[in-house]
Amino acid sequence: MQHILTSINRNIATITFNNPETRNSLSCQMLEEMLLAIDTFSQNEEVRVLVIRSLTGSKVWSSGFNINELPISGRDPLSYNDPLECLLRAVQRFHSPVIAMIEGSVWGGACDLSFVCDIAVGSHKASFAITPAKLGVPYNISGIMHFFNIVGPRIAREMFYTAEPISAERALQVGILNHLVPIDELEDFTYSMASTIADNSPLANRVMKEQLRLLADAYPMRPETFEYVQGLRRMVYDSHDYDEGKKAFLEKRKPAFIGK
Repeated sequence: MQHILTSINRNIATITFNNPETRNSLSCQMLEEMLLAIDTFSQNEEVRVLVIRSLTGSKVWSSGFNINELPISGRDPLSYNDPLECLLRAVQRFHSPVIAMIEGSVWGGACDLSFVCDIAVGSHKASFAITPAKLGVPYNISGIMHFFNIVGPRIAREMFYTAEPISAERALQVGILNHLVPIDELEDFTYSMASTIADNSPLANRVMKEQLRLLADAYPMRPETFEYVQGLRRMVYDSHDYDEGKKAFLEKRKPAFIGK
């Protein structure tokens, strides 16, 4: 695999982002490799915990969805079968607990990835920013619900509207991180927790993970409401601002949004 590293040690599987040239952006290639790795680990009954991390010393855990791969206007940028959406579901449905070990900043769709992990441990260098408003990109319903489940509506609104990063200290305060530890203790702390989980009943943990997933997703929505929300999103990805946001990012300039 070109963009990730994988390993298994004492019932603990690890996926390590290994594409610093793009700040570990969630490109289609990266996502496909992660999906393959998770599928392989899913078939291994010896795996009791999965850790997702970046290389030691990384300034960026992941820069999120690769902007170069956003579809042209008129196409849903986060459809059900998009590789990123497939990865998020794979992490949620993985048979065992998943820990995000976060060193460095987390941007865009990578926030979503860290949120669907069962536990998040970070260092003081961690930060989190969800940036669709800066790109003119509409976010999807499932992604917004991931934010609601972790931080609640008020913090989710602030993060989406401002697109500004939240520090590691505030991330701990609002529930994005379970633990905030010194950078030189991050790896030992994370794998010590993973070992504790691995020593417990794998069957009990797998059943409880599925119970927790189903309960977290127990938000009823009328079909009419769902269609209305999808219609709102179509207004954005059919717009001038969607094209302008993508073009401005690639040209490394501030976008000139006109609200149309």
